[in-house]
Amino acid sequence: MNKELFIRAISRFAAGLLLVSGLLFIPAGTWNYPQGWLLIGILFVPMFIAGLVMMKKNPELLKKRLNVKEGESEQRRVILFSGLMFLVAFISAGLSFRYGLLMLPFSMSMIAAILFLAAYALYAEVLRENTYLSRTVEVQEDQKVIDTGLYGIVRHPMYMATVVLFLAMPLVLGSVISCLIMLFYIPIIVKRIRNEELVLINGLPGYTEYMAKVKYRLIPFLW
Repeated sequence: MNKELFIRAISRFAAGLLLVSGLLFIPAGTWNYPQGWLLIGILFVPMFIAGLVMMKKNPELLKKRLNVKEGESEQRRVILFSGLMFLVAFISAGLSFRYGLLMLPFSMSMIAAILFLAAYALYAEVLRENTYLSRTVEVQEDQKVIDTGLYGIVRHPMYMATVVLFLAMPLVLGSVISCLIMLFYIPIIVKRIRNEELVLINGLPGYTEYMAKVKYRLIPFLW
């Protein structure tokens, strides 16, 4: 086991757990926020398990997933807006619970949790199919076009999964206000995809032909 990679992964995991917990429970003014604990569980338990699996079976993929140094200026702006959106959405969810503002029934949170886990499974399948996946927009050495499996249906199945994941989060938290805020993720991800495809067209041989073969970017028969 790569000790340095393990320490880096655990540190990133712990920092994320503390950050999300703070953004939820401090505005809520209590630890007794069931929807908040539900999100923490379905978000971080599978993340921890996936990290262990990648550490053992594909440490290079884990290293790529931990890389957040984005080279594209356009993508840095996308990441900034995404971060601000999450910040406001989580704080709003905590405040909604604290003051009882437009809260959804807990049964809706449970349904959304199932949807979230289904999207997580889809995300895991994408990682299995494409070992070139990175958190940054780049063309890697010896990278090849993947056109089978989910990539034979849409060009960006990872983003398809993240759209479901991120839109399910505020439903899990039970906050209507947070749901409205998270809708801004749709134009954000559209902007990221358009810029990423320009990078891939210019740097990845065969990607133009792949675009002609697989027509839809994110949602089959729609876009």
